[in-house]
Amino acid sequence: MLGLGLIGFLIIGLLAGWIAEKIMNRNHGLLMNLVVGVVGAYIGGWLFALVGLNTMGVIGSLIAAVVGAVVLLWIVGKVRKTA
Repeated sequence: MLGLGLIGFLIIGLLAGWIAEKIMNRNHGLLMNLVVGVVGAYIGGWLFALVGLNTMGVIGSLIAAVVGAVVLLWIVGKVRKTA
């Protein structure tokens, strides 16, 4: 993710947040999609490294970010149901 630069990172985060929103059937705004995608990128990168997968290029970074964003939305959904 670091090789993309700040603008690339934000674009990947925004796309990842939007894709995760559609996968999880949620309805957020643009800013929340960006936040979910950026945090998801870090979670996805950590999860991929944990299992020994390497993200290469824009597509690999986007896939990791989407996976992380979906995991984040799933966790938030579980926490909100128990609260």
